[in-house]
Amino acid sequence: MTSDLPKSLTGKGGSRSATTRALALSLALAATALGVTGCDSAAAGTLKGSRLELPVAGGTAVVDTDSLAVSARTGDGRLLLLSEAAAGDGLGRPGPVTRTADGARWSYPAKGLSVTAGTDHGRLRIRLRSDRDGSVNWPVTGTDRTASAVQLPRGEGLDIPVRDAFWNSSKAGLAGSTVDVGADLALPLWGYTMGGAGGSRGGHGVSYLTPTDLGTSLRFSSAGGRLRATAAHAFDAGEGTRDYDVTFALTDGNPVAPAADYRAYLSQRGRLGSLREKIRKNPANAELLGAFHAYVWGDARTAAGIGKLRQLGVDRMWLGYDAGPGPMDATAVRAAKKAGYLVGPYDSFANGQDPKTADSPTSAWPGRVYPDFCVRKADGTPETGFGGRGCYLSSRAFEKAEPGKRYLADRTRTMVANGADSYFLDVDATGELFRDHGAGHEMTKADDRKYRLARMERLSQHLVLGSESAQPWANRVLAFDHGSGTPVADGLWKLERDKQTWGGYYPQNAPRTFFKPVRLPADLATAMYDPKYRAPLYETALHGSLVNAERWELSYEKLPEQKSTRALLAMLYNTPLNYVLDGPTLTKNGPELATLQKYFAPLHRAAGTEPMTSFRRLTDDRTVQRTVFGHGTLTVTANFGSTAHDGLPGGCVEARLRTDSAPRRLCPTAGPDGRLRF
Repeated sequence: MTSDLPKSLTGKGGSRSATTRALALSLALAATALGVTGCDSAAAGTLKGSRLELPVAGGTAVVDTDSLAVSARTGDGRLLLLSEAAAGDGLGRPGPVTRTADGARWSYPAKGLSVTAGTDHGRLRIRLRSDRDGSVNWPVTGTDRTASAVQLPRGEGLDIPVRDAFWNSSKAGLAGSTVDVGADLALPLWGYTMGGAGGSRGGHGVSYLTPTDLGTSLRFSSAGGRLRATAAHAFDAGEGTRDYDVTFALTDGNPVAPAADYRAYLSQRGRLGSLREKIRKNPANAELLGAFHAYVWGDARTAAGIGKLRQLGVDRMWLGYDAGPGPMDATAVRAAKKAGYLVGPYDSFANGQDPKTADSPTSAWPGRVYPDFCVRKADGTPETGFGGRGCYLSSRAFEKAEPGKRYLADRTRTMVANGADSYFLDVDATGELFRDHGAGHEMTKADDRKYRLARMERLSQHLVLGSESAQPWANRVLAFDHGSGTPVADGLWKLERDKQTWGGYYPQNAPRTFFKPVRLPADLATAMYDPKYRAPLYETALHGSLVNAERWELSYEKLPEQKSTRALLAMLYNTPLNYVLDGPTLTKNGPELATLQKYFAPLHRAAGTEPMTSFRRLTDDRTVQRTVFGHGTLTVTANFGSTAHDGLPGGCVEARLRTDSAPRRLCPTAGPDGRLRF
């Protein structure tokens, strides 16, 4: 039903014949072949009144310079509406249109906007620049009558039929909501499939990239029972967001096509990281391949606990521990490293509290870091920190102080004095960025991003570095992340705040917030884990750059009813499961963990450094799905349904390495007690 991703989007190269049956946005090769870059007349397109026509990969884009409406004519003659005119109070009368080498430029004087439109590696690129603070509601997408599904990078990714009753209702919490592209989405993009099953021959779709994600939001609405998405950008000189870029690419409608487009975009600009290269620079990164992840507590963080894991046959693990009382000691760390495991402390450079009353060692800093380094709002008050405690600390204040005071270097040195070879730095790679008005360390959100990258880069030179819900701008410095695998729906935060249901931060050696099993409400379970709505956007964009896992408070055992689905998704996406373990759970769940890890390990060792090159749905009900990594290095088929398909029973996954003579099958069925049967 769907086609493979073209070699040109995986950084591997490829022939024209290989891409004719692949995504229509084979940009890295097709741009030159189609003559859509450079300064010739073909690249510049044509201007007919207010219609600017520009050649793009897969057809011709048409921009209405009067209104910013965008349409396209595909190579096979289809007409597609990519965006309606700018919404809201409009743009006003446009100024004269001037031709450029690859397109045109014009202005909307009433709004203080100047516009350039041209081609970029086969995409239509439109850039708006404002000479004043203000906003624009554009592009307005999903209004083409043939639009059939919308792709949204919430966590790993969603592919939602636009007429789906659940997603158009209040139960899903999407229609009527606005998401911050730079903070709430795992990738700065969205997309639509036009017509029938995406990726079939003759299929169509569109990818929208917003590289200027700061200040950009995306609002979803339900009109006539169909999901629409309208972007908005806030032009703000103080925030440094006076520029707004949007690119449009024609695709074959494959659910992961927008992510393939973004991977190509990153690669074309030298912004796509390589796990192979990270391993070359720090060989310890190789120990992530084949490893499950777990935060360990109580007896599980002792040398004896490590020994139990190894005796079960678990040959690779990433083990993390909190910074509270009783961290992993040097003896336990040596045992873990001898077993082939990575070991890393949890730390955060983002929170500061009064050292005399700080509730966590990670929030206590020497000297006057607190309160002098607090991020300050425009009125001078501090930005309140985690859970209403202390304040968020300014990344610029740390960077300015670091050459002399070495606060961060000293903290890290203390944290890894036990021999730990990995590090989990909470918050730094997320979209939670700050504008700081504090005297002497003023910064914009873009500056905050820059300073966080600088300190993560230093850490990554010596440690296997991970962070929370890694945004793509951090993909070159991180080896792994916890969180971008989770498609968080808003209802999750409300549930987690209900400590009676979710569990609190006690007992100390096994906090119930991590260990207490929870049943997700039906609507929340559907929004997050129903496989028919899932699509591996994040893996398509970044697999082979870093290792992606789910959030640590959503450990694998936390949600018993989703265990079978999550196991199949992990194998299908070639991503590790994330656990929490103490002594009792290690005894109870260790054998099950070992069975799953033994299945996963050879697959991830072979394909963890490879790109995801194909995602296909093999049945109309979306329950049977297939992925391919590299050029056939690994092929995985998962059947989330209840009936067999092509010999694969429901609830089973089948994987085949290129070197295998027969496929490897796993059928993890959860029993009434939450334990898996294989």
